[in-house]
Amino acid sequence: MADPRLFPSGSNSSGDRYGAASAPGRRKYNPYHDLSTPYSYQTLYDLPTSPEFLFQEESAAQRRSWGENLTYYTGVGYLSGAVAGAALGLREAAAGAEPGDTAKIRANRVLNSCGSNGRRFGNRLGVIGLMYAGMESAMVAARDRDDWINSVAAGLGTGALFRAANGPRSAAVAGAIGGVLAGAAMAGKQLAKRYVPAI
Repeated sequence: MADPRLFPSGSNSSGDRYGAASAPGRRKYNPYHDLSTPYSYQTLYDLPTSPEFLFQEESAAQRRSWGENLTYYTGVGYLSGAVAGAALGLREAAAGAEPGDTAKIRANRVLNSCGSNGRRFGNRLGVIGLMYAGMESAMVAARDRDDWINSVAAGLGTGALFRAANGPRSAAVAGAIGGVLAGAAMAGKQLAKRYVPAI
């Protein structure tokens, strides 16, 4: 039997411990009642869902920071290179298979070939993404402007720097290829923004 001191006159033990379903005349328990907060406790945890900026100019610039840019291009480069290298390794392993091989030897050949090629291509494209992101962020910081010139210059510099050890002619050709690829990517991005509806 419940202690009558816990449930005085007209209340019973069927309600919850804060009096939500108790008899009339009882109030709900409010943990913020004795706190002198300058605003309502209901808005205490009403946090904004959009990003907050210190200056209005920051909200107008729709751009990743240099750290996010570096992480994004390096990660995308490494992942796409690893997938492409693994696919190439799978093709090489299938071409090098011999009729008398057991399933274990074939699986070993596939794993070795996919791992070796995936690692090699992933590292190359990851380094290219790292250099491109660094050069593009440096161009944005130097020019204080974000436009297609930064991307094309970063593509030129990345290609030239990546092939610089093979001589000036190879560096010039690779720089031209990098600039053309970066320009094509920027043109494709602008066309996609204009003609592809937002999903």
